[in-house]
Amino acid sequence: MTQAVEQIEVGYDVPAMIGDRIEDIETPALIIDLDAFERNCTRMRDYTEAMGVRLRAHAKTHKSADIARHQMAHGGACGICCQKVSEAEALIRSGVTDILIANEVSGRRKVERLARLAKKARILVCVDNAENVEELSAAAVANDVTIEVLVEIDCGARRCGTQPGEPALELARKVSVAERLVFAGLQAYNGPAQHIEDPINRRAAIERSTELARKTIELLSANGIECDIVGGAGTGSHYLEGKSGIYNELQAGSYIFMDAHYGRVRGENNMQVGGFEHALFVLTSIMSKPEPGRAVCDAGLKAHSIDSGLPIVFEVPDLAYVSASDEHGVIEDPGHRLKLNSKLRLIPGHCDPTCNLYDWFVGVRHDRVETLWPVTARGKVY
Repeated sequence: MTQAVEQIEVGYDVPAMIGDRIEDIETPALIIDLDAFERNCTRMRDYTEAMGVRLRAHAKTHKSADIARHQMAHGGACGICCQKVSEAEALIRSGVTDILIANEVSGRRKVERLARLAKKARILVCVDNAENVEELSAAAVANDVTIEVLVEIDCGARRCGTQPGEPALELARKVSVAERLVFAGLQAYNGPAQHIEDPINRRAAIERSTELARKTIELLSANGIECDIVGGAGTGSHYLEGKSGIYNELQAGSYIFMDAHYGRVRGENNMQVGGFEHALFVLTSIMSKPEPGRAVCDAGLKAHSIDSGLPIVFEVPDLAYVSASDEHGVIEDPGHRLKLNSKLRLIPGHCDPTCNLYDWFVGVRHDRVETLWPVTARGKVY
């Protein structure tokens, strides 16, 4: 997995060099435990194979072409999801060739860019309104390409998506007759359900979503429209959609890393959902010890996202990260164990936006830096 990186000054452009010890990495840095990461990839591959469904791994989690290629080569992924055209552009430039933009893309310039991508890779996209179908068709015709389209239904997230049933049928008909578009199936993703911590309530939410998808698929089929893809599911519910007999393509993303919030999302055996391990950490250094019992680290708001809660200090239960400002994090240290320059691994509260803050992933194994992966699509939010 080692990737060569130009040997330039540490701290100027990269936080470490291959072969460095963990304690020599410049902080704050985004590090991956490669053993845990690889086990997570293998687990999800094995789960999807056992359930007889496809995995289309979601790259919005990591925004990395290197990780996407690993997921396709070794993690059982048939392709990759992303959320924005600019993400897809960055991944395609780096060799990823099968991408679903699991989102609506509208507006003349974005749709034009999307159509141009279909010259270089297999491109799928979601729609939830007829006007967008017309935009996509016109751009596909102008660029002499074919774009595959999933009709997205609102199956509980109350975000994007047309209504299930007749509205979805009407939209699928429009896609089916639109020039240079191919109706590929249904997008039925209930995002908020992934984060319901109680497994019984999460199962109930997914059962409602699955029933809406099932009725819509049956209605489409009764009208001569078949779904090659029924996509959705995420890390928190992959095993529910995967066993439903309705979904055939799962779009999980966070399983490769697992953040602090997903650590609270329990499986039905009360273990961490899926048995996935924490593999992503913000490595931080203690920069101040202003008084007994309190330490300050160099990972503040600019180093990790706290929208889903504060980070957790990995495997040191008596230490607590209690507050953050732009450049500082305050850690309660009742045992006075921390010293100036001590290093800690923090499990970020929310992995996806945290990854978007960094230029590099530092892959470590056996306390040494083994690889450096650029965050290929960092900042690609348009």
